[in-house]
Amino acid sequence: MRRILLIFLAVALLAAGLAFVLSARAGLRALDAELDQSLILTRRAIESEIERFRYLPDVAAEDVRIGVALRDRTGAATAAANRYLETVTARSGAADLYLLDAAGTAIAASNWNTAQSFVGSNYAFRPYFTDALATGKGRFYAIGVTTGKPGYFLSTRIGGADAPGVIVVKIDLKPLEETWKAAGVPTAIADRDGVVFLSGIDDWLYHPLAPLSPGALARLAAIRTYDGIDLGSAAPLLPGDAATSTLALRGPGGERLHGRTATIEADGWRVISAAPFARVTAAAALWAAGAALVAMAATGLAMIFNQRRQITQLRLRQGALLEARVAERTRELAHEIEARRKTEADLRAAQETLVHTEKMAALGRMSAAIVHEMSQPLAAMEATLAAAELSADAEKTTARIGTARNLIRRMQRTTKHLKSFSRKEQNTRQITDLNKVAENALDLVAPRAKAAGVVPGFRPAAPPPLVMAGPVRLEQVCLNLLLNALDAVEGRDGAAVTLSTGTGEGTAFLAVTDTGTGIAPEDMARVTEPFFSTKIGGEGLGLGLSISQAIVTEFGGRIDIASAPGAGTTVTVALPVAAAFGEAAE
Repeated sequence: MRRILLIFLAVALLAAGLAFVLSARAGLRALDAELDQSLILTRRAIESEIERFRYLPDVAAEDVRIGVALRDRTGAATAAANRYLETVTARSGAADLYLLDAAGTAIAASNWNTAQSFVGSNYAFRPYFTDALATGKGRFYAIGVTTGKPGYFLSTRIGGADAPGVIVVKIDLKPLEETWKAAGVPTAIADRDGVVFLSGIDDWLYHPLAPLSPGALARLAAIRTYDGIDLGSAAPLLPGDAATSTLALRGPGGERLHGRTATIEADGWRVISAAPFARVTAAAALWAAGAALVAMAATGLAMIFNQRRQITQLRLRQGALLEARVAERTRELAHEIEARRKTEADLRAAQETLVHTEKMAALGRMSAAIVHEMSQPLAAMEATLAAAELSADAEKTTARIGTARNLIRRMQRTTKHLKSFSRKEQNTRQITDLNKVAENALDLVAPRAKAAGVVPGFRPAAPPPLVMAGPVRLEQVCLNLLLNALDAVEGRDGAAVTLSTGTGEGTAFLAVTDTGTGIAPEDMARVTEPFFSTKIGGEGLGLGLSISQAIVTEFGGRIDIASAPGAGTTVTVALPVAAAFGEAAE
């Protein structure tokens, strides 16, 4: 999943970067074209504004009053020239119109009757005066040293060689600047030294595009172009070279602006038009986002198609592989089933052998008592038959023969139980009477109980509890419990062993209770472990309770042990009654 996300991210970034670059380039070209068109219109507007007044000095110089004032410095001639210039200025819309003599001193001016009159001021330091005397025409933009107002000066030389003069018209270009400001257009004009003197952005005004050289600062100070402005401390608008046609500017608040320039050849001015660079970046960002989405969608579709193709191929390969694995697994399962069958058969055989071995061990434990039980009737029978042989009394002989027959029956019953118990039982279940199981076990254990000096008590249930089990195996369980109980009480005063049966809540039980020493708490958890025994002298195999529990569990029951040290033990075998088995089967 992470790899897929990285692929999507890489494709999206690549597409977005490429789209951003291409869109930014296209946007810059479009913006340059727009700015170039704006520069053409701005330059024409400036030139038209200047050309509108270019004729004015020549026309004003044709009036006789101007020539008289230049030759005759009397008050009447000067006054007539002042009124004439005032009238022409008012009619033409120029800012000021004034006459300079050969020394550069103003003789007459349109503002003669204002506090900022030019009359009497010397402007010989101005380039428009020196250029007009030298070439006949002059033009110059500067801040007025008398009025403090910037303007564009056009000058024309008049008079003869004996009494030359210069007539000057001052044009106010501030309306252009106000128009730019009102329109919110970042437009400006810089002089040939790169100093901005008209601007739609106040922060640009009287700032150089690039740092001014000491020579340029000295020259501008000498001709007082920007009188009252400290150009030396003004920060440059551009960080690098200002000679290129494309400029990187900063607008109000630090906004990035993309600028273009055009040149007005007559004055060497540079017209600057700029637009926010954010327009380009915003459009490029939109294109980049769109390209990223398209690229991600295309990548997703390509990956889906490729994944489907791979899945199809994988399924085909998996199908073939699965068939091979199924065949192989089928063979393995066949071998495994056969091995398990053999193992289960071996385990069953081993379990049956172990159960039979435990039976034989139990018989071995009872062998001495059984021998005693058999030898006693044989000796009594021998004595009875001998007495019958010597007796002549037929009635006594018949009684003695009957006694011998009873002893023989007793031995037959004992041997029958032993033969039945010692044979190997098949793993089959049948309806079994727990009372009968208890009686047979008591018969088997009777010789051992007699040897121990104990007569086991028996409390059978009525009606007899019936269970689905193997009767011989249940006899083995009951016999093991009785033998353990007899071992526990042997040699103790008040020894007692009680066997009881009963039913309750769908369960039949067989319980053996003794008054022996009980089971120690630390041994309680281990009494059902194979080969665990607390008997001294190595009697038994330690398998009695373990095998008994396995037999009872196989029949769906359980063995519960309750013991208190010194107070005896009760072992209960609980099995489902035969009726419960029938209900479950139905």
